[in-house]
Amino acid sequence: MTDRLSQQFAFLTEADKLKSVLRGTTLCDGSRRENSGEHSWHIALYALVMAEHVERPVNVDRVIKMLLLHDLVEIDAGDNPIHGNHDPAEMERVEQAAADRIFGLLPADQATEFRALWDEFEAAESDDAIFAKSIDRVQPVVNNLASGGGSWPEYNVTPEQLETRVGVKVRKGAPALWGHLKTRIDAWFDAR
Repeated sequence: MTDRLSQQFAFLTEADKLKSVLRGTTLCDGSRRENSGEHSWHIALYALVMAEHVERPVNVDRVIKMLLLHDLVEIDAGDNPIHGNHDPAEMERVEQAAADRIFGLLPADQATEFRALWDEFEAAESDDAIFAKSIDRVQPVVNNLASGGGSWPEYNVTPEQLETRVGVKVRKGAPALWGHLKTRIDAWFDAR
């Protein structure tokens, strides 16, 4: 039991580092960039609140687990904003290695369970993972809209980029959310 507890506490202590990873997205009030720990909490709350808008039925508990786990790899890999410039193949390699290391801190049964949830999220093929990916894309859009564009001007984001990088994924799991946000996005770009 002591070894199991030691492994679990080691994992939780390592997970605290997620609070030090700054993201490209600002807080809704625009006062500063959010950290990945804040993002993970916020999208878990999004899933809880927005689950009624799913395209297909999901297990919200599993979705929340995925959302709490999916960004832990950023402890090693850092945040790579969706509108940033990075090599996706290299990013995948780095994130896979990070997942091996970080989930490997846990006892074997939890390591296997959590890694499987992380892999499922990354693959985005199950209904739970598709919705989780949708919510992961929705929250930064809402934050950017709430903060007067947030990081969009910094990354020279266009409506077309939002559609192809964000809208496609959100529509797949929660089309009602994208429909609502698209009106707000269009209004923001029209006002510029």
